Amino acid sequence: MAVVLPFNQADATIDRLVGLAAADMQRVNAAILARTGSEVTMIPEVANHLISSGGKRLRPMLTVAMAQLTGYSGEGHIKLAAAVEFMHTATLLHDDVVDESEMRRGRQAARMLWGNEASVLVGDFLLGQAFKMMVEVGSLRALEILSSAAAIIAEGEVMQLAAAKNTATTEDEYLAVIRAKTAELFGAACEVGPVLSNRPKAETAACRSFGMNLGIAFQLVDDVLDYGGKAAKLGKNVGDDFREGKITLPVVLSFRRGSESERAFWTRTLEQGEVADADLETAIGLMTKHRALEDTIKRAHHYGAIARDALALFPESPMKQALEEAVEFCTARTH
Repeated sequence: MAVVLPFNQADATIDRLVGLAAADMQRVNAAILARTGSEVTMIPEVANHLISSGGKRLRPMLTVAMAQLTGYSGEGHIKLAAAVEFMHTATLLHDDVVDESEMRRGRQAARMLWGNEASVLVGDFLLGQAFKMMVEVGSLRALEILSSAAAIIAEGEVMQLAAAKNTATTEDEYLAVIRAKTAELFGAACEVGPVLSNRPKAETAACRSFGMNLGIAFQLVDDVLDYGGKAAKLGKNVGDDFREGKITLPVVLSFRRGSESERAFWTRTLEQGEVADADLETAIGLMTKHRALEDTIKRAHHYGAIARDALALFPESPMKQALEEAVEFCTARTH
């Protein structure tokens, strides 16, 4: 069943951001490759399988971008950006084990090739390397921001585990999960740049607000894409969230707005895990009927608008424009 989503991706791109960050990102990528080295052969194999699989590196790019926006002229942002990417990669390795995912970024998940144990342990190695780089930068405040983020992300993972297969989850409860699980790393990635630049508290708070709200918007669009995207572009199978019993915002809205028999459908498929071949199509039909996908995208645009407003504190510049375009890209992307 095809779903037409109200995306306007024709002119949404992050090309300007990629261009402005390119020189710094080359150095970030070099740092990432250097830090995945280990005499234990399996570590670089597993790490590079995911790191080299074509992710956009959006989070470290935001660290670099915010350092540029706030006039930082040192070297520390390169290591912090690499640390952010390692934190993200570690959470993906751990997520795929918890979710029993088979695909990640269009390739087999690392756990399918090396096993769950290796995926978890290599994720732990990457977290260790991330903290080493944070310490090397020598900013106690940056270390505090990113280490706090690591703890909050883990809390978000546990919160999601507790909410898994629970159709009684409210929209507020779901947003609390994605604030911790997804948005926190976006917020931290954006905050450490102005911290290195010793910018006033108002500016660091604005950068963090930009990242947090962009992260929420990013995740909400992801939730929609699982029911309305294309597998080739998603890098995972359409309907994975449904098959894994994940309670995402389109499900929350459809469940709340549905009839008793429709709620029984969600209970059977998500809580009890009794999924038949045609159930994904039924789920998408219910989401369409109750405008759940459309309204989730509207929520994403709302958080995107808050992110853009956070940048109003800064004077006009090519980087500010690039970051505004990045918000449009994240809320209009189809992959």
